[in-house]
Amino acid sequence: MAMTGKERAALRGEANRVSATVHVGHQGANDSAVKSLDDVLRTHELVKVALSKNVEVNPKELARQLATATRSEVIQVIGRTATFYRHNPEIKHKHGVPPWR
Repeated sequence: MAMTGKERAALRGEANRVSATVHVGHQGANDSAVKSLDDVLRTHELVKVALSKNVEVNPKELARQLATATRSEVIQVIGRTATFYRHNPEIKHKHGVPPWR
């Protein structure tokens, strides 16, 4: 099910408080990058990714490739930083506080 504009906007606001926890090098969306992003999405749901300056694909295309490979949503791409979201129903939210805080 596709995310609504309101949901995406709320996650963009939340992303301001999140630091980049995954770094994608010059090899782009290789197995290692996909596995790293997948692991962090599983525990944090909202993840910011720093994309290398040396990658040959444009940042929006690279973000789309990573989202497809991890079954996540691209929330935003600003410069060389992309934010992804994937809901994990197994995470217990403490008193309404999301896991990325």
